[in-house]
Amino acid sequence: MDKNPNIKCTVEQCKYNNTAEKYCTLSVIQVGTHEQNPTQVQCTDCNSFELR
Repeated sequence: MDKNPNIKCTVEQCKYNNTAEKYCTLSVIQVGTHEQNPTQVQCTDCNSFELR
């Protein structure tokens, strides 16, 4: 599995995670939020996540 050296990721449950090197294999990701007015890191999400 190739890695994108610009996107680090430790979510091993994601099918796009290169678990050996802890990088994402996608060329680009979509970051989103589940809050109307996000104010903390916990309010953001990787919308490119897909379960392995």
